[in-house]
Amino acid sequence: MRSASWHARIACGNEVGAGFLVAGHRVLTCAHVVRGSGRAAVTVSFPHARELGELSASVVVHGGWAGDAADPGDVAVLELDRRVPLDPAGFAAPDVAYTDPYPRLVAYGFPEGYDEGTLAEYQAVSGQLIAGEWLELVAWHGHGQPLVAGFSGAAATLPDGRVVGMVTAASGTPDVRKGRMLPLDVMARYWPELGELVPTPGHRDDARRRLYALLRRAADAGRVCDPNRLYVDAVGAFGPPLPTDGFPTLGAAAAYVQWEVPDPEAVDRFAGRLGELLDGVEASGPPAAPTAPAPGPASASASASASASASASGSASAAWSPVVVEIDHSGAGPDQVTVEVSAYRDGRRRPVGTRRLPRTGVRAYVQGRIDEAVAQLAPDADELVTFVLPREWLNEAVAHWECGAEDSTPLGCAYPLVVTDRARHRSGRLRHQLRKKWRKLDLSGRGTEVHRVECGTRERPPSLRKRLWDGDAGLAGYAVPPATARQHFEVGLTVPVPVLLWPRTGCACDWHEDPPRARAGEPPCPGSAFLDRLADSLAEVPAAELPRHVLSLRLAADAADEPDRHWARDLQLLWDDPRCFPETTASLHSPVA
Repeated sequence: MRSASWHARIACGNEVGAGFLVAGHRVLTCAHVVRGSGRAAVTVSFPHARELGELSASVVVHGGWAGDAADPGDVAVLELDRRVPLDPAGFAAPDVAYTDPYPRLVAYGFPEGYDEGTLAEYQAVSGQLIAGEWLELVAWHGHGQPLVAGFSGAAATLPDGRVVGMVTAASGTPDVRKGRMLPLDVMARYWPELGELVPTPGHRDDARRRLYALLRRAADAGRVCDPNRLYVDAVGAFGPPLPTDGFPTLGAAAAYVQWEVPDPEAVDRFAGRLGELLDGVEASGPPAAPTAPAPGPASASASASASASASASGSASAAWSPVVVEIDHSGAGPDQVTVEVSAYRDGRRRPVGTRRLPRTGVRAYVQGRIDEAVAQLAPDADELVTFVLPREWLNEAVAHWECGAEDSTPLGCAYPLVVTDRARHRSGRLRHQLRKKWRKLDLSGRGTEVHRVECGTRERPPSLRKRLWDGDAGLAGYAVPPATARQHFEVGLTVPVPVLLWPRTGCACDWHEDPPRARAGEPPCPGSAFLDRLADSLAEVPAAELPRHVLSLRLAADAADEPDRHWARDLQLLWDDPRCFPETTASLHSPVA
């Protein structure tokens, strides 16, 4: 005969209900059964272990039930005044209750006249939740014990005694044999610790137990870990997006991964990352911003020498550890975008955060997430902040964004920072062609020739495409911003040229007039002067070292007596090496449903 000693009778004032033992001193019941606990004592007895007598109990967890029958959160956890020597209830996976053929469910309740308890037999109508909270129950037969007062809080069990839910309500009509129960996964919303006890389809038992042991360890140690960051880390680039409002607690994020994420490895990844943080791995905070050498002949020479050596080894480009800020249209409106921040470590992408935002909120969100992403890189990694942008955002002044509310350092003066085009970033053709181009650039070990696109050029876009192909171009320099030379700029994006550079602010020349340098006796226009300075500056710098070199130029411009007059003040660098991003790039998850 199966033991039923864990079934409990709960009394609180005039209210009598049921409950079930889940640990040596913890009992689950309905919140409405103990609604009077502020005024009346709560007592618990076990009909199959009468020798224990009545035990005092207190409410230690309340699901938030507000008092009406249709209010959610009708869950309470009671703590007994002493541990009891009884085996607690065992649990089945929640979906067993509504897997066809629907099984018979047995409830042990205490209606009036049955202090020792009685049984009722029911079954679920469907797996469809009522109001996202309850499963509907109907009588197994057209006769027998109806669900009435006294059954609230009773465990709904399979014939083998495993618990699949908790009875919360009856129909209220004597001739209608219906009721409701909370399934286990819904109950875990209100008491996340229940998740440790319940088998979860698709997730290994050992991973689940390890996860909850780590959650207890984090709570005992008082460690504050970002639940949203851990969630995104666990589900990966292809998992369900972060809920719009995120998670209020670490336990809530863990429960969501357990109950809502089908990936069988998600729980293990969540636990693994939490374990790393608790063990102190990468938990010392983000590294200080890199200190670039002051520009000058000696440092430039040393930089070029080191760059050439690294480039000749064929590994310089791929040695970068990118922090990626990916922005795309969300589909929720012209002003709404989806922003995803992630870091690459050991060839794997580690998501940090995803959020749908109005365009005006992007900067603040990115400022808060870049530090988190940098903290995930290896201690000796060469960080590279990469903005993957929609084409109309490519001229955005991301290098001038401040590092944070309390750090006014421009991002472009704190990190090597580049941009790239989102459409190009997803193009299989261009990724393949760019890899081949980078192999040639690495083997050359030389500086990078600037293929100039002059201000006011009369060169047709198809001619520019042929020139870049024939010249095997590694770098194209534009005298004006993308919007001024849109067609010519799109050519640069659709030909496998790994590097594009341009000034964010254009000169006053009319793009359609004769080339300004052709005017005798006049100085070159600012766009042409920019290209001249650019060619001189890059003459000895290999393409793989351009992000670091441009960091030095930005530092020099920022430190100049008149920063706005420095030729590199608004320099924008599109630098695109697919080898830095070994995983297949996936579309951002839009929170729009």
